[in-house]
Amino acid sequence: MTDDGTAVAAATGTLGYEQARDELIEVVRQLEAGGTTLEESLALWERGEELAKVCRHWLEGARARLDAALARPQDADEG
Repeated sequence: MTDDGTAVAAATGTLGYEQARDELIEVVRQLEAGGTTLEESLALWERGEELAKVCRHWLEGARARLDAALARPQDADEG
């Protein structure tokens, strides 16, 4: 069994942020609509959790890149 970091890394290798977000929206829509069996609902919930981790991973990476860019000295851009 893999840890959360490994699972997220594997999933992000195949899903971009927008793809994961769009699929997560669809999962939530299906859960809110109801009409699924308990087993189907649990599978959807688990998929939603995976997709949320993928989105969080992408957003954390974007935040780190922004923070790094903002931390650069201003005079480095003028060179």
